[in-house]
Amino acid sequence: MERTEAGKMSDRESGDEQAQALNRGPGEEELASKTLQIQSKRFYLDVKQNRRGRFVKIAEVGAGGKKSRLLLAMSTAAEFRDHLTEFSEHYASLGPLNPDNLPEDGKLKSEVMTKENRRYYLDLKENQRGRFLRVSMTMPLSRQRSQVAIPAQGMIEIRDALTDLLNEFGTEDQELHDELPEPQSLKVENKMFYFDIGQNRRGTFMRISEVRANFRTAITIPERSWARFRDVLSEFAEREPSTPAKKSAAQSAEGGGGGGGGGNSN
Repeated sequence: MERTEAGKMSDRESGDEQAQALNRGPGEEELASKTLQIQSKRFYLDVKQNRRGRFVKIAEVGAGGKKSRLLLAMSTAAEFRDHLTEFSEHYASLGPLNPDNLPEDGKLKSEVMTKENRRYYLDLKENQRGRFLRVSMTMPLSRQRSQVAIPAQGMIEIRDALTDLLNEFGTEDQELHDELPEPQSLKVENKMFYFDIGQNRRGTFMRISEVRANFRTAITIPERSWARFRDVLSEFAEREPSTPAKKSAAQSAEGGGGGGGGGNSN
């Protein structure tokens, strides 16, 4: 019998996600990220950017911490999004799962996507545990095959999250015309801060991400506001810091002064 636990999107991320941020490739910037919890699996959908342009990374983390990932060009991600709609409609038209009458190869519907030197195989399958969409990516001259398995009832959630990202960053495969600054990072106590420069249809922006052991949040600042943002930070940075030690010293001085005044009155 298929499990029907609803997937939930959240800004909170696990330590696995923190490791993902720490292990980003050289010159690779994360522009946006979504997290989905579907049954016992967690899926990360990231729009990333390097010198060759933008792409989507879909990562699956199972209950045991095992990770799998796929990389898709923006146009391929749009094609995959459309296929998810078709597969979801086909899944909805199926009757209840019958463990005693499974297809010989387990396949219910299949499609193939091709993009340059990559080929993607989409197979809606069923077995004794339920129905799922297996997406495999292969490259020529490589024996390795990357694949993720999406529970069938989670296909719509993946599609909707992917649609949100594509609406913001577009579906065209084009190299960046402007040279963007390299990403930077800063460690403060138990936190990591990442500074990434990206582009979308509205222009250039800076994304500042704060990553801790089990939490991640980010803000996005349009390029036109950078100077004002810098000025506000400078105002705070130039002020004399008010430390607990200084406050304690000031309070002691006030207390001592009051005691001396009492002695003189005698």
